[in-house]
Amino acid sequence: MPAMATISFARGAPSLDIVDVEGLRESARLAFDNDPAGTTAYGTSVGYVPLREWIAEQHGVAAEQVLVTNGSMQADAFLFELMVGAGDGVVVESPTYDRTLLNLRGRGADIHMFDLERDGIDVEQLAGALGQGFRPKLAHIIPNFQNPAGYTLSAAKRGRLLELATEHDFTIFEDDPYVSIRFEGEPLPTMLSQDDAGKVVYASSFSKTVCPGIRVGYLVGPQAVIKQIQTLATNTYISPNMVAQSIVNQFARSGRMDGAIETVKTALRARRDALVAALERELPEARFQAPQGGYFMWVELPEAVDVAELERAAAAREVIFVKGTDFLLEGGANTLRLAYSGVNPEQIDEGITRLAEAVRSLGVAA
Repeated sequence: MPAMATISFARGAPSLDIVDVEGLRESARLAFDNDPAGTTAYGTSVGYVPLREWIAEQHGVAAEQVLVTNGSMQADAFLFELMVGAGDGVVVESPTYDRTLLNLRGRGADIHMFDLERDGIDVEQLAGALGQGFRPKLAHIIPNFQNPAGYTLSAAKRGRLLELATEHDFTIFEDDPYVSIRFEGEPLPTMLSQDDAGKVVYASSFSKTVCPGIRVGYLVGPQAVIKQIQTLATNTYISPNMVAQSIVNQFARSGRMDGAIETVKTALRARRDALVAALERELPEARFQAPQGGYFMWVELPEAVDVAELERAAAAREVIFVKGTDFLLEGGANTLRLAYSGVNPEQIDEGITRLAEAVRSLGVAA
């Protein structure tokens, strides 16, 4: 009997069939043909200058407000290094990206988690803490199709966060790698675009729109902040990967970006729909909100389910997911994150069938 194939809901990355490999191949050729000197040189710590200028145009800011990095995680690390020291208060969503928690813990930050509602962070809970004397340096917010929950911050809450940041003098770190991957509903303005007080630093990535392996991300913020981060970048690596950034520049300027995004969005909508249908059929007591874009869905199972036990039972059936507890400081023992980006609808259907079998094997009614 052939071995059962592993189905992974763990990794937030697109499968190869929805990556524009031909477009990347052509963009690489153009990068070396059109600018061999710039593509192969060390470059500068701000990144590949033509790509920096293209990003600035997209956000309607001066190029001096942009720094292009080796992936958005590098951008995050630079911002945390600049702004967060041991004991500094930092606001995060509950749940939030596990690598953010890891990075902040490593810096000795005083992490305060605030409830994540289906329309984003509970801003009035945050306002209450601020009213009681809490003084954060930074608020890390993933506004669109949040990782891990898939939720989107409402327009009203975006405005309220900006008010609180201005009133209480903290920086909003608008971490927005999924913004282009909306396949339903109307896009919302970024907090960066509404920031009149210089309180927002924005980050995004080409990992979700071009391909994960390209490792190109960026920061946009007040020029003085970007200048300080430029110094950190210079001291860290002299310059980031010019080859990768030159390829992304050609990919963006050739028009391939728009087509690539449409391909990804079409595929992910079908995968999201398949996940919803499979959960409703196989785990009708699971609670979730279908996201309007992005890669992830947060699932809450009956309270009696121990997600650590479920992880082992699912692995025995060759199904992998990420425990909800990885994204929290406490609680969440019955929650999990399902990434639907790297699995096709047929794999999703089979994977959720196996996951339901794993739940039933624990003796808990699903």
